[in-house]
Amino acid sequence: MADYENLTHEFEPVYNEASRVLILGTFPSVKSREQQFYYGHPQNRFWRVLAALVAAPVPITVEEKKSLLLKNHIAVWDVIQSCDIIGSSDTSIKNVVPADIPFVLKHSNIKMIYGNGAKACQLYDKYILPKTGIAIHKLPSTSPANAACSLEKLVDIWSGLTAFLKAQSPAS
Repeated sequence: MADYENLTHEFEPVYNEASRVLILGTFPSVKSREQQFYYGHPQNRFWRVLAALVAAPVPITVEEKKSLLLKNHIAVWDVIQSCDIIGSSDTSIKNVVPADIPFVLKHSNIKMIYGNGAKACQLYDKYILPKTGIAIHKLPSTSPANAACSLEKLVDIWSGLTAFLKAQSPAS
């Protein structure tokens, strides 16, 4: 059995002053930590879901991923700044130090916060909600561990995010 590691989140949130939606995960997976960017596991469907929602090609490089997010007013970060964790196991997380989500909210135009999976929402409610007063809306996880949810079902459920962005977008 693997041992706990005490790890600190090593890459920055992606957002700017035009970001209107924040998507929060828990903590970067082993693959994401290796790549130094969000949702780095090749079987994670996060980038395929977002690309489908905004009718864009699936981004491959970190720069393409950042561009997709910022062009569509989407911010991405994780609830946890540091923790003890075994590998990529969200269920093993303990000794949480929360990320400074209020800082991102203060420096953006975020109106809606979504959690990529139940654990992100649970951690947000425990550590962040008391500081922000802004509720998080749970979306099914895009993780390969959530095999019960097909890509098509994820896109359908996550489409509420796109509807919110379209409703909030200034007329072009």
